Amino acid sequence: MKLTFYRPPIMEKKHIYIDLFAGCGGMSLGLYHAGWHGLFAIEKDPMAFETLKHNLIQKKNHFDWPEWLPETSHDIKEVMRKYRSKLQALEGKVDLVVGGPPCQGFSMAGKRKEGDKRNKMIDAYVDFVRLVRPKMLFFENVKGFTVGFKKGDDRGRAYSDYATSALRDLGYNVQAEILDFSEYGIPQRRKRFILVGLLRGDAKKFFRVLAHGRETFLRKKGLGATCAIGSAISDLYQINGTIDSPDSRNFKAGVYSRPRSNFQKLMKSETESLSVPDSHRFANHSEETVRLFKDLLQRAERSKRIDGNDREKYGLKKRGITVLGEKDPSPTLTTHPDDYVHYLEPRILTVREYARIQSFPDWYELRGKYTTGGEQRVKEVPRYTQLGNAIPPLFGEQVGLTLKKIKNGRPNPV
Repeated sequence: MKLTFYRPPIMEKKHIYIDLFAGCGGMSLGLYHAGWHGLFAIEKDPMAFETLKHNLIQKKNHFDWPEWLPETSHDIKEVMRKYRSKLQALEGKVDLVVGGPPCQGFSMAGKRKEGDKRNKMIDAYVDFVRLVRPKMLFFENVKGFTVGFKKGDDRGRAYSDYATSALRDLGYNVQAEILDFSEYGIPQRRKRFILVGLLRGDAKKFFRVLAHGRETFLRKKGLGATCAIGSAISDLYQINGTIDSPDSRNFKAGVYSRPRSNFQKLMKSETESLSVPDSHRFANHSEETVRLFKDLLQRAERSKRIDGNDREKYGLKKRGITVLGEKDPSPTLTTHPDDYVHYLEPRILTVREYARIQSFPDWYELRGKYTTGGEQRVKEVPRYTQLGNAIPPLFGEQVGLTLKKIKNGRPNPV
């Protein structure tokens, strides 16, 4: 059986959306597969936008991009300042606005800072909604978005409460929940704050319809309710053989073996003729690092982060690391690839393996640097970071199908 993504009927009425803080296009890709049509996407980082542009604009012609907005990376505040009247003219013409403002300031996995200027992007999201007034909203952020920042012995108001209140003041019926993407066919335990807003109707229905349709959706894809990391990337081993990296001097890249699971067949469904995966470049580890990783593979418990005092047993210098478990979903992928050791080989994951775990199909090619460091970490969004920040497209497709049902008045659960 050939496994493919959903393609909408040709005569179906267009469902129009705008993607804010679009990153490399994970949510837009999911909506593309669900039969939505993009108007435009706003993403500040040039590398992340180049990935979205290459795949969804140039390859798929997915966006009906307006002439008044240059087809390049943009800061959302600048867009609202320069094109305010154009945005106001869209009122009543946009079905959906999606997007999650940058999450690094909220993340419990990083250095959580209330003063992080990226936290204030929630105001820009609300201002944009106020201008365009779409019929529906979809908002995603890290679980830490629901936890207030500490103020002495107390915690302040959570940004999730602020966002919910601000959108209700604009007239939206709003509902928010924490969802684990591993329950939606993603080979990764990734819990996220999900908010849906409707100008008309009960937003609670979204979560009931989404959960109700999950089993049927995954069965049509040939997938189970859960997916282990081995089922996602076991055709991408380094022991399959290597070639000189097509896009990086002095690096080796991997080749495919035959698909070993339905998930892999789905990810490769539009790349049957390719023998070399995109962005499957292996890290040039030092001999010391390889010895450390081999020791971890022999001795460390799988799927459990090694941190605190446990680091001394293995001579770890970094804050923490996780040895992945082949038969488990991955932990939440961060923007730091050296947080994880491959479950079979003494190395970190490649960008393509990151993409697989995030459910990006293999035809989706990443653009920009592979990594960055130092002060550039807060300024640039290279390939690993693009994927670590992304919404898994397979989940986004389920969101898109659910929102179409609600928009068309065809939701099943009451």
